[in-house]
Amino acid sequence: MSKKKKIKTNALRLLDRDHIPYRVEEYEYDDEHLSGEHIIDQVSLEAPDIYKTLVLQADDDHQYLVCCIPVLESIDLKKLAKLSGHKKVEMIHMKDLLNTTGYIRGGCSPVGMKKQFPTYFDATITKNREIALSAGKRGYQMIVNSLTIVDYTKATVGDVLKED
Repeated sequence: MSKKKKIKTNALRLLDRDHIPYRVEEYEYDDEHLSGEHIIDQVSLEAPDIYKTLVLQADDDHQYLVCCIPVLESIDLKKLAKLSGHKKVEMIHMKDLLNTTGYIRGGCSPVGMKKQFPTYFDATITKNREIALSAGKRGYQMIVNSLTIVDYTKATVGDVLKED
């Protein structure tokens, strides 16, 4: 009987180091199915509790920002710009993601990036519950307490979702 090797990413090593409780859930993926929607049926949490990590850049000072929102939602760039004190923000180019964060598309976590960038969570995070975030590698979600991860990432919380 072979034992499956436990995955350890930079994000998980940091959570271990700082004694932040989490559990990891795996999901199937391929290069054609990297969207967060693909994860919904494969992890134990409901869609509103599964968050995607977006990396953006401000136009005025070129500062990078990280924003986590529920996987089925869309970000309102104007709301994030206002919340972050910038005139305008935009998503970074996919080709710049690895060099900027150390992560690739589909495996970007707000924990363990090359640098700690200002981090924002949508206001839906404020309920004390478990949420899923990328564990820093495609195919792995870390399940953490929502309030603990906001505190751990020193994130700002506000309304950044597009209205329907």
